[in-house]
Amino acid sequence: MSPDLPPVVPSVTAELVGALPPRLRKRLDAGVTKLVARPAVRDGDTVRIAVDDDTDLVLHAPGGAVTRADAIRCGCLLAPDCLHRAAAASAAPVADEAPAGDPEKPETPDEPETAPAAEAGDDAANAGRRAAARAVSDAAAAVLEAGTDGAGAVLQAELLHAAHTARLAGLPRLSAAAVAVVTGVRAARSGDPGYRLTDLAGALAGVLGVAHRLPHATGPELTDLRGTARQPYRPDGSLRLYGLFSEPVLTATGYAGAVTWTADAEGRLYTVSDVAPGGPARATDAADRAVRIGDTSLTHRELSRAGLAVSGATVSPTGRLGAGAGVRAVRASGVAWRAEPLDRLWAEPAAEQVSRALNGGRDLLFLEVTPVGAVRETAGDCLLADCDGLSVLLTTAHDDPSLPCRENLRLLAAAGRGRLRIVARLVPGPFPRALLLAAEHPADPDARVDLGLDRLQHADLPGGVVAPPDRALPAGDEAPLHLLRRRVHQAVSGGRRVLAFAGDRPDDGARLRRAGLATAGDLLDDLHAAAADRSRDVFGRLLPADTDRFGRSWLAAAVYTDAVERALCADAWGATATGAGGARPPATPIH
Repeated sequence: MSPDLPPVVPSVTAELVGALPPRLRKRLDAGVTKLVARPAVRDGDTVRIAVDDDTDLVLHAPGGAVTRADAIRCGCLLAPDCLHRAAAASAAPVADEAPAGDPEKPETPDEPETAPAAEAGDDAANAGRRAAARAVSDAAAAVLEAGTDGAGAVLQAELLHAAHTARLAGLPRLSAAAVAVVTGVRAARSGDPGYRLTDLAGALAGVLGVAHRLPHATGPELTDLRGTARQPYRPDGSLRLYGLFSEPVLTATGYAGAVTWTADAEGRLYTVSDVAPGGPARATDAADRAVRIGDTSLTHRELSRAGLAVSGATVSPTGRLGAGAGVRAVRASGVAWRAEPLDRLWAEPAAEQVSRALNGGRDLLFLEVTPVGAVRETAGDCLLADCDGLSVLLTTAHDDPSLPCRENLRLLAAAGRGRLRIVARLVPGPFPRALLLAAEHPADPDARVDLGLDRLQHADLPGGVVAPPDRALPAGDEAPLHLLRRRVHQAVSGGRRVLAFAGDRPDDGARLRRAGLATAGDLLDDLHAAAADRSRDVFGRLLPADTDRFGRSWLAAAVYTDAVERALCADAWGATATGAGGARPPATPIH
């Protein structure tokens, strides 16, 4: 996947790849690799790629995304039936089906809200939706069967075609989940430094889980699985908001920007966002642009420390503020984190905040911690902190070197043992862990630092502070759930074949049973059996594998692993996780 190319909607990629003859389909992956290595020049809404000395490939992206197949033009002799157009679409990030500006449009609440209300009483999914769910399930199972190593551009296009079909059938949640899988596969195959195997496994479990449950769902469960294409904005009258912090947004689909979090006097959270196609530079630039709400000239950086008085406000279910013509907003005074009404956000115990996050609520944590020292991990330095006697590992929210996250974390680790209030995002796991988003200034408790946008200096540290030595992670007993998790992740990267050979693996199932995880042992054995289940015809030739059975076995193992990890996370924080289990994609900032 090349970030230099504009995003392409799934239907365009599926159309171009689907039109290729079998001979060219076999060469598509090699064509993608060659095309990504060629120089690309952007001129406004147009990106030009020099295929060779005499041939150019042009992508026209009005509004930031390629939305039609004829917007990709090639000058070679075989055009428009050439390999280059399909390769360009397969190499580009995947765009949302709707234009980037669409979320701001539904300021008349009746229009986006009436359709979900009318369908809320559906007894079951209709035949068209069941067929769309089946198509997505088959395409996702084929990707899992091949693994990231084997899921080339053709399999990706088939999943994108299924995603487009699901969107047309009125299943936006399933469509978005399928697109997330393609994005993850492309990141894995391109060596993207932001790629995380855990994220792709969660995305695959999410799309397979929704596709599996949807044909049998009824009533509110069906409404939830169907999802909404656009967030309905509801009138919320007048609001008095207080800035909390701002964070950069960087997505794998080629979008970037900034989100500013605010709170009202009752502690309810609201967001103002500016996200559009772009890279890390756009994230930092967006922080210095005026927020898109009313006539205020406040930038995101300024709003994170000031306040906002809004009249005629419209708010989405996730707390995002609308920017319609009827919304009025003016600058107001802000308050420090230790003053009311923001102080109440830190009054809630950490365990209760984690319980809410694990049970489907917001995943932000408002903690008061004491930095203990830096901890070295494979992915880089982390900050070990004490939170009321609980050791918490704080990591960076973004690894991009153009953002100050990593350096800011190192400086906070050297700031000494003073108490700091922070805002973090929960990372589920057997050890208390969170992504550090914002913190009080080490030398001024009335000031705060947006750790993804502001850059701390050594001069900001309190005088006379000596950096504590690097620390080791606290040791503790851990259930051997990694034996099952490892196989779940191996299947995602290597496909079914890596689990098909039983002779060389240790008896992990028996080890899990000895540790009291009998269900995990049974699921692991079933996963290996499904991977090795290959029949032969009368001539002794291997028949195609049963991808459906392998997909179901893998999904069961992934859902179980996710549920147990959530329970272990709750136990680590002293919280309770009472919500329904099930593998879910990782939480992302609202934008």
